[in-house]
Amino acid sequence: MNKVQLIGRLTKDPQQRTTQNGTAVATFTLAVDRRFARKDGEQGSTDFIPIVAWRKLAEIVCTHLHKGNRAAIAGRMQVRTYLADDGSMRYMTEVIADEVEFLSPKGEDTTSGGLPFDAPEVADEDVPF
Repeated sequence: MNKVQLIGRLTKDPQQRTTQNGTAVATFTLAVDRRFARKDGEQGSTDFIPIVAWRKLAEIVCTHLHKGNRAAIAGRMQVRTYLADDGSMRYMTEVIADEVEFLSPKGEDTTSGGLPFDAPEVADEDVPF
């Protein structure tokens, strides 16, 4: 069974593009806090999970979700491989969204401190998986 459920905040606005055959696809990164306390008493860390939405869901996500919004994602894990320019094999792990639930209240101001932490801007090439 391949089922993933995540709740987190968007690190930046979703990016939408269209494939060659006209299919809409949106990508964004979800910051998901780990629920544990470290021995030194500090809070757990945060995982930055790449999310992909297709077709109508991609359009809806790009219209209604923005940086800092809280969202619940249900979908499946996918691992892709590709050949890099240097000839090495690269792996990309991402979640393909089947369902997205908007958890931030409508009209919530996310431009002025909407994130509960200082989330860095994460470029796709910086994601370690």
